[in-house]
Amino acid sequence: MITIDASDVTDERALYLLLMRELGFPGFYGMNWGAFWDSITGLVWIPDHVRFLGWDQLAAHFPRGSTILQWALDNYRAIYRADFVAEFA
Repeated sequence: MITIDASDVTDERALYLLLMRELGFPGFYGMNWGAFWDSITGLVWIPDHVRFLGWDQLAAHFPRGSTILQWALDNYRAIYRADFVAEFA
């Protein structure tokens, strides 16, 4: 399991940088949602369980990004890894 503290994220760029660092995305990561999807589905192996801390703060500061991130991880589980767990605390 990996725990990602998103409580200090207040904008899209900060969220992309956090995800890049914590999930080990390559330096050429495009810092957009298409690149996020490409990264988790073909460039890196993410742990079986990803826990996000500070989810309420992230959703309050950046509702669009938090919604897209949750949607992407739900779809990742549905399409690629039924055993994958994304926890939003």
